[in-house]
Amino acid sequence: MPENLKFEDLESPILAPHRGEGAFQTVGVIGLGVMGQGIVETIASSGIEVIGVEKNDASLQASVEGLNKSIDQEIKRWAKTSSEKRAIMSRVRTTTDLGELKDCEIVVEAVDENFELKRRLIESFFAVAHRDAVFISNTATLSLSKLAVASKNPERIIGMHFLNPVPQVPLVEIVRGMKTSDETFNLVRAFARRIGKTPVEVFEYPGFITTRTILPLLNEAMHLVMEGNASPEDIDTAMRLGYGMQSGPLEMADSMGLDEVLMWMETLYHDLGEPRFRPCPLLRRMVREGKLGKKTGEGFFKYNEDGKRA
Repeated sequence: MPENLKFEDLESPILAPHRGEGAFQTVGVIGLGVMGQGIVETIASSGIEVIGVEKNDASLQASVEGLNKSIDQEIKRWAKTSSEKRAIMSRVRTTTDLGELKDCEIVVEAVDENFELKRRLIESFFAVAHRDAVFISNTATLSLSKLAVASKNPERIIGMHFLNPVPQVPLVEIVRGMKTSDETFNLVRAFARRIGKTPVEVFEYPGFITTRTILPLLNEAMHLVMEGNASPEDIDTAMRLGYGMQSGPLEMADSMGLDEVLMWMETLYHDLGEPRFRPCPLLRRMVREGKLGKKTGEGFFKYNEDGKRA
């Protein structure tokens, strides 16, 4: 195992020997953005040790601060206690060295929706990894089968599509590629249940269940705003009260990140060619203007530093 194997140095392999199904002693998470932080918190909350990997020290520090802040917000609303936070953080170790994942039987990547980056991570992971190690991709739109083409063990590659905020949403989609084995699916389903999620099985198709179903709703709500038919506030109020949604479609899009929503729509429009996935021009304009939702403080609504509606 090479020493000091960096995130950027994807030519070097990642070793992840198998420890036996159901052990889940240590899980690796690559990419510690908002989604990765939520995945780390969820796994650590279930009593499993986590090794989080980021590409550089600056990103690593920002990720740890973000994780602390997120849990502090949960403490404020009585969802967690200070002692639970200490227990969670004691199970989390962070690094920029991919080589430290050598004892993980499962690795979850939560990097950007960049096909080439994810492909290189998979290629690196299986270069010397034990044949039973499992690589889980947290992707919303990309093809697991295409990502697995370069792998020596495509049967051990699978998707887990988490939804934000990960610690609070009880669902996870388990996405099978064309060559994902039943053994891998059963292992990952057991892992999902171990971390407190209800898994649903999805056979690979663009957008899976949740992304493909929700994007046309978000897109139509944006068109209503653009056409001046109703205000963002009234649109969200109508959908929340009329259909029992926890948040309206526009605030939901703000929470996802409007740049992410735009990327997902463009991917599905390209793959399926169906007009309902063609991004609303207003969405494109807002992304160009840097109004990306909660993460920038402004999208269809404005937000304070804690992500609450201003």
